[in-house]
Amino acid sequence: MLAQQRQAAILDRVRVSGGVRVSDLAAEFGVSDMTVRRDLETLAERGLLAKVHGGATRAQPGSTDEPGFAAKSARQRGEKSAIAARAAGLVDAGSAIALSAGTTTAELARRLVTVPRLTVVTNSIPAAEVFHRSGRADQTVVLTGGVRTPSDALVGPVAVAALRTLHVDLLFLGVHGMSERAGFSTPNLLEAETDRALVAAADRLVVLTDHTKWGTQGISSIAELAAAHAVVSDPGLPPEARTSLAERGVELLIAEGGTE
Repeated sequence: MLAQQRQAAILDRVRVSGGVRVSDLAAEFGVSDMTVRRDLETLAERGLLAKVHGGATRAQPGSTDEPGFAAKSARQRGEKSAIAARAAGLVDAGSAIALSAGTTTAELARRLVTVPRLTVVTNSIPAAEVFHRSGRADQTVVLTGGVRTPSDALVGPVAVAALRTLHVDLLFLGVHGMSERAGFSTPNLLEAETDRALVAAADRLVVLTDHTKWGTQGISSIAELAAAHAVVSDPGLPPEARTSLAERGVELLIAEGGTE
């Protein structure tokens, strides 16, 4: 196999699985680790993937890039649906919860409209619309004010001021990125501040994140990994992420069945 063919095959595997290991590729193609590392270096120089210790992952956007709600809704739809279903099982009737903005939390909202006597605090316009359309008289929804972001979050000082007066049992937090260095992060500075106010208002923090978020860093950190009581993710979450969460005492809940 020519180097160009091998590199094309490597890139296909990264696009499908999200990441590859040098040792696995060397065994698969029957070449040395050094040859694979040169291939990864070539692809990384072209911006087609990101080199990491022992392998490579998909090329990540910049730390301030913020895709819109519609664009994010099209990504990992199967995983997000499974994560939302798993998270919905954590909500008891009559409880007070908070939902941050995000496509996974919006999916969770659709699964919570049947929970009786629920009080929901959110800065997510799509999540609030889900509860509004359901028309349940026994559910109370508190939508913060604020400035609207590309991901349909309400953020800024108005949102933060509202959240500082509230207290909820449980916060479901959607994130842009998750890493050992940055913790849970977002590319929007005002959204990070608002999310920190949501975290402060909650007795328990549950982070909803599909496996592609691991290793991604937004410009602003919301909370360190150890701040989460639990993380709900999908089977594609890499071993290093699972180990990192376990070392910090974070419960990991894997939502099975999340495939595209």
